[in-house]
Amino acid sequence: MLTCVIRYHIDPTKREEFAQYARNWGEAIPRCGADLIGYYAPHEGSSTLAYGIYNIPSLAAYESYRARLADDPLGRENYAFAQRERFLLREDRVFLKLVSGGG
Repeated sequence: MLTCVIRYHIDPTKREEFAQYARNWGEAIPRCGADLIGYYAPHEGSSTLAYGIYNIPSLAAYESYRARLADDPLGRENYAFAQRERFLLREDRVFLKLVSGGG
């Protein structure tokens, strides 16, 4: 199992747009095959860092998931929404593997 952590740099004046984006992924991501842990918006401290976190069985499964997400109507609309509203300034993705033996 891999955990994908997406670190977003967002426009702090468009936090509600990011929240809508996150809610949309809350529907589309599980439907397309990933185990969504959640989306996290700034609360205290940095006003520009946000995160999306989900589990996926493997990188091969990730590729299939991404294809399904690109074909999903809500997924396509969410990508377009982000482009149109320009609240995402940067997006970095890393895949992590649990090695501590917990969970």
